[in-house]
Amino acid sequence: MKVTVTINGTAQTADIEPRKLLVDFIRTELGMTGTHIGCDTTSCGACTVLLDGTPIKSCTMFAASADGHEVQTVEGLKNGELHPLQVSFKQNHGLQCGFCTPGMMLVGKALLESNPSPTDDEVRWAISGNLCRCTGYTNIVKSIQAAGAAIEGN
Repeated sequence: MKVTVTINGTAQTADIEPRKLLVDFIRTELGMTGTHIGCDTTSCGACTVLLDGTPIKSCTMFAASADGHEVQTVEGLKNGELHPLQVSFKQNHGLQCGFCTPGMMLVGKALLESNPSPTDDEVRWAISGNLCRCTGYTNIVKSIQAAGAAIEGN
C-alpha cells in the first residue's frame, strides 16, 4: 500500500506492506537509524518518536497508521544547530551507552512543550515508559530540566 508520512518536516511517500511497523519504515525505508529497536513490546521506549507531537512507541504501530500524520525522530531535533536537549544531554551526562537517548530526548521534548519547568517528579513520570540501564536516570532528569531552562532563556 502507498503511504505518505511527514517525517521531520519532509513528506515521505513509499509503497509498503500493510504490516510494516513504523520503526522499520523509519529505519529501513528512510535510513534514519536514530530510532532504535529494543524490545518490540513497548517496554523499553528506545523506539519512541513523536506522532503529531505525542510520544508513541513506533515498534508496535503500523506505518500505515501514520499515513497523513507528522512524525518527528531524534534526527529532527537538530535544525541547523543542536536542539537544547541535545546540548543538555551532553553537558549534563544524560547519556552513557546512548541506546535509550533518542527516546528520552523525544519524551523530554514533548514534556517541555507542555511544561517548560518540570519538577523532578514530573520528568520522572514523563520518562517512566522509557528504560535506561546505564545512567540511573538522575542525569537524564537534570538534562531535561536544564534544556527547559535553556529554552526559556533562564
